[in-house]
Amino acid sequence: MATENELQYTSEHEWVLVEGTTATVGITAYAAEKLGDVVFVDLPDVGTSLANGSIVGEIESTKSVGELFAPVDGTVLEKNSAVEDTPELVNSDPLGEGWLIKIEFTELPPLLSFDEYTALLGE
Repeated sequence: MATENELQYTSEHEWVLVEGTTATVGITAYAAEKLGDVVFVDLPDVGTSLANGSIVGEIESTKSVGELFAPVDGTVLEKNSAVEDTPELVNSDPLGEGWLIKIEFTELPPLLSFDEYTALLGE
């Protein structure tokens, strides 16, 4: 997977790796840490149409339930069934094996750089 500087981010604490017209989406290490131990992940099915900003899934931890938002308009190409079977991957490798969905999109909305995301966190 890409490094933190190569990724783009949303204000909802998701990272986005853009490769052509495919966006791979996951939650940031910051979000994974704040959630605590992830015990359940609910992802949209392949072929599902998504609207930018809409709630498309859930990440449940021992502390709370977080929502997954679509960072782009598009169609789900792939979901990471490994995180559905082994949700702790979201904690152990949020920028790698803990990715969540891949979306085919036609237009990329403005996203945050790593520096902008870090500034958002106040770090």
